[in-house]
Amino acid sequence: MTTGTDLTKNNMVGPVLKTGEISNAVLEALAEDNPGKHFEINNGIGLTRIQTENECFIRRKTMSAILGRAFAMQELSSVLASFAGQIDAETTYSRFYLNKQF
Repeated sequence: MTTGTDLTKNNMVGPVLKTGEISNAVLEALAEDNPGKHFEINNGIGLTRIQTENECFIRRKTMSAILGRAFAMQELSSVLASFAGQIDAETTYSRFYLNKQF
């Protein structure tokens, strides 16, 4: 039987990133760009899975400020191993989201 808690897990979105400088900056950027959101962070061997419910953003200006240099959103794709949900990748932000919620 599926419980309400199990269904909530179906609403999780977010990136799975190769561990490194950019993934560390993404963790900080997610906290800054999504105030009040709770993130589950699971570190594996060489990968970090970051998840939250329904929607989250990573903004280029936040990544640039954290890294202390210009950041192109295309750099995110070089460390993005996978993701949960859908992704809207623009030049100024990336959005992980769900159109359909359980």
